[in-house]
Amino acid sequence: MTLRDAFTSILSKFPMVERPGWHIHFKAKLWWTLGILILFFALGNVPLFGLHPESLDLFGRWRAIFAGEMYSLTALGIMPIVDASIVLQLLVGAGIINLNLSDPRDQAFYQNLQKMLVVAFAALISLTYVVGFYKPNPEIASMLGVADKLWVISLLLFIQIFIGGMLIYFMDEVVSKWGIGSGVSLFILAGVSQQVIQGLINWVPDESGWAVGVIPRWIELVQEGDLGNMILSGGITFLFQHHLIALISTIAVFFLVVYLESTRLEIPLAHSMARGARGKFPIKLLYASVLPMILVRALQASIQGFGRVFSQKMPFLGTYDEYGNAVSGLMYYLDPIYSPWDWFPSLVHLGYPNIAGWQIALRLGVDLAFMVIGGAIFALFWINTTGMGAKDVASQIHRSGLQIPGHRRTPAAIERMMEGYIPKIALMGGAVLGVLCVVSNMFGTLGQASGTGLLLAVSIAYRLYEDIASEQMMEMYPMMRHFFGGE
Repeated sequence: MTLRDAFTSILSKFPMVERPGWHIHFKAKLWWTLGILILFFALGNVPLFGLHPESLDLFGRWRAIFAGEMYSLTALGIMPIVDASIVLQLLVGAGIINLNLSDPRDQAFYQNLQKMLVVAFAALISLTYVVGFYKPNPEIASMLGVADKLWVISLLLFIQIFIGGMLIYFMDEVVSKWGIGSGVSLFILAGVSQQVIQGLINWVPDESGWAVGVIPRWIELVQEGDLGNMILSGGITFLFQHHLIALISTIAVFFLVVYLESTRLEIPLAHSMARGARGKFPIKLLYASVLPMILVRALQASIQGFGRVFSQKMPFLGTYDEYGNAVSGLMYYLDPIYSPWDWFPSLVHLGYPNIAGWQIALRLGVDLAFMVIGGAIFALFWINTTGMGAKDVASQIHRSGLQIPGHRRTPAAIERMMEGYIPKIALMGGAVLGVLCVVSNMFGTLGQASGTGLLLAVSIAYRLYEDIASEQMMEMYPMMRHFFGGE
């Protein structure tokens, strides 16, 4: 027995959501998706037992991307799933693990490895939470009779966080196999939508005394009187502080992502058996989708988590403020730009007057380079590990009886044609999204959803619309389902 066979026999015993062996009707898929979404929100409202009120959140500003609610059973969000995907994509992309993902046996082994890594990362991140961020509550310890053994409460917190992370993994599996789209995408869309709506209409005042939502806030500003003088005296800083630019930025990003999603290059196709039957294979500018951006941000979040945990032992990593934000050292320059308060000088100096202009510029440049280069690389890894690469597409076209006019009808000829387009467009799309993520973060978004989160939400909503339309079409015409390899 090889090492791979031994791993397969062990990992295959891990609980998993079985794929249905029959066709699931569209309405049933819709109900499964809706049910999981309700369960996700319900778990996000279950607080962790034994948590101290002064605890910090590991992801903080990353919440829009990694989903979940802080200090709840969904505290881990989708982070273990994303980290597992990053590691596997790097291993497979670098050829360290040699897998042919068009082979069902290799696909099964890949999925088994992902399950193992999700468990490992869920345990590791839960431990990081308990060690560095989530403090045990002494009052709860006293009530349970373990006042001198706070580690017992920490252990309870670890168990709760870990179980919550695994529940999210299984819910993602249910949506992927029984519902519409993927659970990861659904959770991101739900979280970002909630933040944007709150940033638009929430009338609860923040620490400044003004309403959180941009609409009620500007109603209050108008009622205050002399709005023109306030804008003239405050200038662009005033517009940043009262989220008007964030509103404009959110609307602009929405329409820009929809435009980018509709931008595509179409390769002409003809059927080899039915003369006159022609079609097109669309290669979108965002061919790899926006999801690789999660992988880049997850890598940045992991770096920040590492710096936060080891900063006291390694002073060169930097120092952190009471909110867990890096304010000096290496981690400051590796910390992404989240909002105008991180790069606009007058806003930065409101909270951190000692930070020089060149430091702000260097941090902005590092974030831009990280997102552009990382977005391009992860986009390429993404298409090669999800069956979207030139070889997989060529094989799919060949099996469907189609060919590219003017080229030989062989998988190798189609693959050579696709190699000239797919990798280059994937790299270009990843780089464009990297720039857009940073720029949208610079101008801010409603509800502090972050530019990356907003990009993800709009793209996911667009793809979900396409998936629903495709499901409805296949429901009306069952022959199309068999043609595209459905159940």
